[in-house]
Amino acid sequence: MPVIQSTEKQLELLARLMRAEAEGEGELGMLMVGNVGVNRVLASCLDFTDIRTIEQMVFQSPGGFEATQKGYFYQRARELDKRLARRVINGERFHPATRSLWFFRPEGGCPDQWYDQWNSGRYKSHCFFSPSESDCPQI
Repeated sequence: MPVIQSTEKQLELLARLMRAEAEGEGELGMLMVGNVGVNRVLASCLDFTDIRTIEQMVFQSPGGFEATQKGYFYQRARELDKRLARRVINGERFHPATRSLWFFRPEGGCPDQWYDQWNSGRYKSHCFFSPSESDCPQI
């Protein structure tokens, strides 16, 4: 049973985001980006109080994803990308992105905090940051 609602068009949008943000990090990296996206739709806290759909999450401004400004994002979703997107929509979670709402790729090591949110871990080039359960209990 899905943890968020989606149409086929929304699934493809999430799949394209996952690929554009993390294809170089492999399937697991793409799944973690998907976790962040799903978490933002689930959250009703912090910067995400008005985010309720995949489209709103992907194109949130300010605070959205850099990949939406690149041509690669606008290429058609592949079957692999859609399969991975279905997994996160259906609730699969992957540490350190399990409860994360943010990630970024620093030049060096991961900072302990980013915009007052704690580092939950690193996967390859990306650092993930999660709010406290008291700040965002919906995730």
